[in-house]
Order: sequence, then C-alpha cells, then structure tokens
Amino acid sequence: MRGFLDTAGEHLAIECSIPWVMDLLAEGAAGELRRAGSRDASVGVRVEADRRSFEIDGWEPLARGAWRRNGEVVIENACTAGFDLHLKHAPEHAQFTFRWRPPPRDRVAARLLRSRFHLLARATLMQYPVLWWAGTRGRVPLHASVCVVAGSVPLVTAPSGIGRSTVVLAEAARGGQATGDNLAVSDGITVWGLVEPTRVTGGGGRRMPHGRQEGALHHRAESLVPDRIVVLRRGQSDHSSLSSCSTEAATRSLVTSTYMAGELRRYWVFAATLAAGLGHGPAHPPITEIAAALAGRLPCYSLALGRRPGASLSEVLDAVEVAA
Repeated sequence: MRGFLDTAGEHLAIECSIPWVMDLLAEGAAGELRRAGSRDASVGVRVEADRRSFEIDGWEPLARGAWRRNGEVVIENACTAGFDLHLKHAPEHAQFTFRWRPPPRDRVAARLLRSRFHLLARATLMQYPVLWWAGTRGRVPLHASVCVVAGSVPLVTAPSGIGRSTVVLAEAARGGQATGDNLAVSDGITVWGLVEPTRVTGGGGRRMPHGRQEGALHHRAESLVPDRIVVLRRGQSDHSSLSSCSTEAATRSLVTSTYMAGELRRYWVFAATLAAGLGHGPAHPPITEIAAALAGRLPCYSLALGRRPGASLSEVLDAVEVAA
C-alpha cells in the first residue's frame, strides 16, 4: 500500500505493509493522500510488518532507547506511540522506517484511548518526520494558520482553545483559502501548512478530545505569503474589536502558542534526538528568530473576540482597509 502527500513544504511518500496503520495514516491525511507522486519524494515513510527489533549490535548508545551509527539513528518506541524508528538520510532525502512493537502498557493504552493513540501515531509516523526534515531546510514549526480573506492574507495565531480554528474555518467555509487550522512551518516569509484533519465542535468525523470532531478543510492552500499578523485573544466585551499590536507582542504570541501546543509536546524530544544522533539539522528550531522575522516586516494586530458571535475576520479586516 502506497500513498503520496504534499505537506509542510515537503513531498512525502508512504509505503505501509500493515492495513490498519495505512487506514490510520489515510485518515490523518484528511482525504489528500494520492496514489501517485508528482515528483521525487523528499521524505519517505515505510511501515514494515516485521515485529523484530532493528539491528543495533555495535551501535553507539545515544540515550535511553536510542542508538546511532554512521549517519543512522534507531529509537525504540518513538514518542511512546508503539513504533520503533530507524532513520537514514541523504542530502536530498530522509528515509524513516517504522516497526509496530509496543510495550504492553502502550499496547493497552492504544486500545483504551483510541483518539489519543490516533493523534500520537499520526504525529510520529507522518507529521514529525516532515516537520523535522523541513527544519533541516530552514523552516520551523508554528502553531498558526494563514488564510486569504477580504483581499488580505493574515497569519492568525493564538493558543489552543481561544477560537483560532473557528475563525479560520469560517473564512474557508465562505470560499477563502487557508493553509490549515492548526500547524504550519515557515522560513520567515512563506508559510506552508501541515496537512491534517480539522478538529472543531460539530465536525462529522472521528471524535476527538475536548468535545471536538474531525473534518476536512476545503480550499486548502499548500503555502501562502502573509501580509499581516493577527493575534487572537478573548475579550471581555460583547463585540469583537481590532487594535494595533507591537512587533514584540506578536513575536511573543507566535513563539508561546507554538510551545504551548499539545500537538508538539513530544516533537521537541523527537527533533533533538535526531539532531544529536545525526549531527544534522538544528539542535533547536530557531522559532523565535523566524517569528521575529515575520513580525518585523508585517503589520501586527490584536483581535479581541467578543462574547457574542459578531463580525467575521474578513469584515473586521475590510473595515481596517477602509479606514486606512
């Protein structure tokens, strides 16, 4: 079973010998997994049916459950998702190979906590590999979305639970484009979306934590170049209001919301282990520098969301354009 996906600015090729894992990955690709690739893959993910551990005789211990040798890395139970990982890379391609070998505790958790397991397995098998490889090419993860509304291209950021997904998906439902409603990568100019299902209240797909359900994002844009930053926060008024935001505050919001994102909680260890084992890629993604580059060249705004449903993001930004 094979599939191809353009995500986070990378071309991902998936080869899977375990049907239920392939179903899990296809679900995580939100309907965008293709049967044929449009170009050479930059990241390969292979899931083998072999249940044996990877051969590590003579390898150098890197950390507990991790080893390295000659530009290769092996990690047992990567991200506690139940899959052992082997990584080998070349200048233009990274090949990740996984084997399903969960310890008893994690096998039980996968059965009892199905939604949690699906999110964790998708991240480990599909999202973290492309995020890490994008990082070796100058892009960093951001907990942010870029959309096209009212003739503008705002980068929208906020911590989880504030309402960013609701705002961005409402614009997409009106016919606008968006990179996604959750995670992206950026080099300080362009933002590429990480493909994954949307998770909002009232969705029609798999049930997820916090009363949300998954769905597909219509009019997804593979990448966009933002022309402003909008920081969302919860206001105390009944109505939404937009005000100017300092470069420092916008930078801080981009950085803090990224580190607060639960979806990336295990990514930092994942990326650091690969960087330590391979001597390749940043030991720590330069998120502050990229956020500062974006905020330093773009006008920044703070949007306080009202307690009552009110004007859409496109209407608020259109009013700013008229006033200008």
